[in-house]
Amino acid sequence: MEHELKTLTARLLAQRWLPRSDRMVRRALVDETFRLELDRRLADVGLQLLDNPYAAHVGVALQAEMAEPVFGAGREYAASNLGLARDEIALLVVIWSLVVLPKRERQVTRRELIDDGQTDMFGGDKPVAHGDSVSGSLAESSLVADFGPRLGGKTKMTIALGKLARLGFIERRNGVISEGPLLDVALDYRVMADRIIHGTLGEVLAAAGHAMPETNAFEVADILPDEDGTNDDAGDNR
Repeated sequence: MEHELKTLTARLLAQRWLPRSDRMVRRALVDETFRLELDRRLADVGLQLLDNPYAAHVGVALQAEMAEPVFGAGREYAASNLGLARDEIALLVVIWSLVVLPKRERQVTRRELIDDGQTDMFGGDKPVAHGDSVSGSLAESSLVADFGPRLGGKTKMTIALGKLARLGFIERRNGVISEGPLLDVALDYRVMADRIIHGTLGEVLAAAGHAMPETNAFEVADILPDEDGTNDDAGDNR
């Protein structure tokens, strides 16, 4: 166990994220003793494991109390410790909203992209899906057309997208933007979802033709049908 712990800790520090399907990561997620020792070793250097069961990757981040000692007491790191400017952070949140919000709704309700809007009698029994089966993509040209005027224009957005890709938040292939390994790990859905859906950004996204879910996906999950299917109120949410 000692060698695996040392190896996994080193890999997390060197690579910043690892897929949940990785053999050592899977052990950390199911072996309580292994996980406790991994958490202890990361905590010894001021880090914590980022583990979201709905995300396809795990990652590492500073513990909250370490932010000021590491980045200083000034305001420089308050918005981002990754060197992102305000408009780049805004673009990141927009992409998160358009990719992760609908993805989480599919995951919680056990739907996939190919059966959006369809009723699945046994959907609640499915394991949580990850990857392309539930995570949609965005056309880069459409994103620039919809939000370019608000985020500095095409050139500035193209540079920002390159930076977000290098940091691991998104992937770019042939003009298509898809979820990167950190997009669903580094941003907290439970904190952000309601602020976006019921906040100003929700109105901005809707005005650009991107309809947001009406509710937090976990609120939808609370009213899914019982096993006998007697909850009629949930029909429209599946």
